[in-house]
Amino acid sequence: MPFRTLETWPHGAIKLDAEQTRFALWAPDAFYVSVELENGQSLPMLPQADGWFVINARCPAGTRYRFNIDGELEVPDPASRAQAGDIDQHSVVVDPLAYQWRHSTWLGRPWCEAVIYELHVGVLGGFQAVEQQLARLVELGVTAIELMPIAQFPGERNWGYDGVLPYAPQASYGTPEQLKHLIDTAHGFGLAVILDVVYNHFGPDGNYLHRYAKSFFREDKHTPWGAAIDFRRREVRDFFIENALMWLLEYRFDGLRLDAVHAIEDPDFLQELAQRVRQQTDPLRHVWLMVENEHNQASLLEQGYDAQWNDDGHNALHVLLTGETDAYYADYAQNPTEQLARCLSQGFVFQGHINRHGEARGEPSGHLPPSAFVLFLQNHDQIGNRAFGERLHQLAHADALKAATALLLLSPMIPLMFMGDEFAAEQPFLFFTSHHGELARLVREGRRNEFAAFSAFADPHKREQIPDPNAPPTFDASRPTLSAREPSQIHELYRHLLQLRHQHIVPRLPSAHALNASVLAPGAVSASWCLGDGSQLRIDLNLGHTPLPHKPPTDANWLFEHPSGSAQRLQQGTLAPYCALVSLTAATPLLPLDGERQ
Repeated sequence: MPFRTLETWPHGAIKLDAEQTRFALWAPDAFYVSVELENGQSLPMLPQADGWFVINARCPAGTRYRFNIDGELEVPDPASRAQAGDIDQHSVVVDPLAYQWRHSTWLGRPWCEAVIYELHVGVLGGFQAVEQQLARLVELGVTAIELMPIAQFPGERNWGYDGVLPYAPQASYGTPEQLKHLIDTAHGFGLAVILDVVYNHFGPDGNYLHRYAKSFFREDKHTPWGAAIDFRRREVRDFFIENALMWLLEYRFDGLRLDAVHAIEDPDFLQELAQRVRQQTDPLRHVWLMVENEHNQASLLEQGYDAQWNDDGHNALHVLLTGETDAYYADYAQNPTEQLARCLSQGFVFQGHINRHGEARGEPSGHLPPSAFVLFLQNHDQIGNRAFGERLHQLAHADALKAATALLLLSPMIPLMFMGDEFAAEQPFLFFTSHHGELARLVREGRRNEFAAFSAFADPHKREQIPDPNAPPTFDASRPTLSAREPSQIHELYRHLLQLRHQHIVPRLPSAHALNASVLAPGAVSASWCLGDGSQLRIDLNLGHTPLPHKPPTDANWLFEHPSGSAQRLQQGTLAPYCALVSLTAATPLLPLDGERQ
C-alpha cells in the first residue's frame, strides 16, 4: 500500500485567479524553502505537514521564479509548467485557461481507427513546423500523430528520454500555447495526438530532487538509470498522475504512451494511473493509453490500457527481412517464422517462453483482441539504436519490405509508422543529445560500448566510428526529408494500403479475433482473423525468394496483391516470392475499391 500523508498539494505553481498563484514544493529534506522571483523578490514558503512548503502570492501568469533550498541552492520547479529557456533558467507561471480552443467539441477517435505516425518534434523544427505536416498526413491516411517525449531536458537536442521537468514542454520546441495550437489544429484535421511520457526515471543532468526530496527514490531498487522512483509514496504517485492528467485535460492530448513500464517497480501505480485517467476524463472522449513493456504483461492490457507496443512482432519481422541476429535479435534467430505466426495469432511471441538469458518472459495473450497490440516495422528505437541509424529499406529486399508493409497496414493489429517511412527517407535517425563536459564523454563512450555485443563492432576501433551523440552534425543528419519531388512508389503504396484499411478493415475491427496462423515455409506464413461482422480476413505472406506451393482461400475476394499477378499465381497453386496477398471473405458487401490494386 502507498504511504499515507495527512495532506497533499498539487505540485508546482497553480493559478488561483488572475493575480494569485499557489506555489507548492514537496521537499522533506529541506529546512527552509523560498520562492525567488526574477525581479529579486524573495518569498519565504510556509512549512506544512509531511515535508510540504506552500505559499500563496501575488504572481500573475508570466512570472518567472526559482525555488531556493536552505539558502544554498536555487533550483527550477520540478513541476514547472514552462521554462524561460534551458533548465538553468527560471520557471514560468502559466495560465492553463489562456488558450482559446477552436475545436473544443473534439472527442477523439475510437481506438480501432488508430493509424499512428511517430515523430520527433525537434528534428522537424518545433511545434509550429509539425503543424505544417498535418494536412499531408491526413491525405496519406494517418489518424494519429505520436510525439516523442517533449518534457524539458538539458540543452536543445535530445531524443526526449533525458527529461527532468516532466510538466514543461521543451522550450526550444515552442511555448505551451504553440503546443496547444498544434493539438488544436490536429483536431481540426481529424487527427488524434498522442504523447510519449517517461515515468520510470529522470535524466542525468538538471534533476535536483536527490538534494531536497531523497524519498522520491528508493535505494534498494535500481533501474538502468539509477535508483528507482518510489511509487509507494503518495506524493510521488500524485506527481506523475497529475502530470498525465495535465496533458490529457489541459493540453487535450488524446492519449499517452508510457515508456518502459517494466522499469516501474510498483504495478499498482500503473493501475491507479489508468483508473484516475478513466475517472477524470469525459466518458464521451476517446482517450488512449499505451505501454512499452518488455515483461509482456497481458494482464495490464485488461486493467485500463488499450494496447502495448509489440516489440516481439517487430523483432521477428526484422530477422526475417534482414537476417540480423545480434544482441536482442538473438531471441528470434532460431524460429522467426514460427514466432511471427504466433504473434499474428496470439499477440506476444514470448508468453512465458524462455529468452536468451534463460529467463521466462511474458504472459499468455491469445485471449486479447488484435487491437491490443501495436505493430510496427520500425520506430525511433529500432532505427536510432542502430550504430548508424539506418532505416529498414536500406537493409531489406525492396519487394519483401513492401510485402511486410502490407501485413503492417492491413492486419487487425494497430499499425505504427515512423516519420519518413512513407517516403523511404534516406536520412538516418541517430541517437543525439546536447550534454557537455564529463557527462558528454560518458554518454559518448557508453553509446559506443553498447555495441560491443554486435559482431560488426567487436573491434573497439570500429566503435570509434559511431557518431558522437553530442555533436551538432549528428542531430542535423537526422532531419528527414518528408516530401517527394516526383510521385513516389512507396508513398503511393502507403496511401493505397491505408485507403483499403479505412474502407474495409477499420469498420469491421470491433470484436475481431484471430482464427489461426500457420507456417508455410521459412519466411512464409498464412494468417486469418474473424472480424466483428463475421467477415474473414486472410493474409498470405512470403518474405522469401522462393515460390511455394499453396492453396488459395476458398471464395476469395482479393483486397490487395503484391507483386502484380500474385493472385493469379496463387490460383494456380503457387505463392510467389516476396509476396503479400490479402483477401476478405465478407459477411457484408465489400465497399468498392478506390484505385487499382498495387
